[in-house]
Amino acid sequence: MLTNDCKHRMLEGHAALGLTITMGAPLAGKASALAGFDFVMVDNQHGNFSDAANQAAFDAIALGGAMPAIRVQQNDYYTIGRALDRGALGIVVPMVNSPEEAREVVRACKYPPLGGRSFGPFGTEHLGKDYAARINDEVYVAVQIETITAVERVEEILSVEGIDGCWVGPADLGLSMGVDLNTPEGKKAHTDAIRRVLAVCQRLGKVPGIACRSWNAKEFVDMGFRYVTVGSDLILMTTMFQQVLESLRA
Repeated sequence: MLTNDCKHRMLEGHAALGLTITMGAPLAGKASALAGFDFVMVDNQHGNFSDAANQAAFDAIALGGAMPAIRVQQNDYYTIGRALDRGALGIVVPMVNSPEEAREVVRACKYPPLGGRSFGPFGTEHLGKDYAARINDEVYVAVQIETITAVERVEEILSVEGIDGCWVGPADLGLSMGVDLNTPEGKKAHTDAIRRVLAVCQRLGKVPGIACRSWNAKEFVDMGFRYVTVGSDLILMTTMFQQVLESLRA
């Protein structure tokens, strides 16, 4: 089977930079991979992707040399299984707030004996004939830590066997905390919560991840985060459009 180099590099302590694609265009995944991103995450929670578009995107991303990942819609056994059957090598599950919910993620992602994934992959032929024997080791499994409840239970959540790491959602975390990020006090409380997640990951040997923008990604890489998204196809495209127009109109 194709080795998931991105996963193994992160577990060894190296940072991986990725892009979230939301527009429903598989070609955006290929372009992102060819640009040099370590992983490309197809967003099914907030994006515009169908099952067929997911599979086309995973194929295109793998062809471009990056890890095809997905943020699924929800922590659902069948939703996660369908994504894996179509060739995803990275799974990010939103709104995981307890170790019980983390164990459900593992059950959906891993074949027995570690999990309870149903056998039936049909979009994974390009990953190798020994897919079933090796995928438990090669799939990258992450949970989103994006509420203060999850932060308070982060050690329990990340201690679940089969969870490789997490992806902090700063926006939802701030909303759940009810803090004003425009004040020093609110910003500090928010940053302290993020650093708490990072510290637990480092202590447990799990991969700390976070959603960023291009302008603050380096700050979080330097802090120690290793699964780092730098924005989305739509955000970066819109930003570039604006920059070109502003330059020309000036």
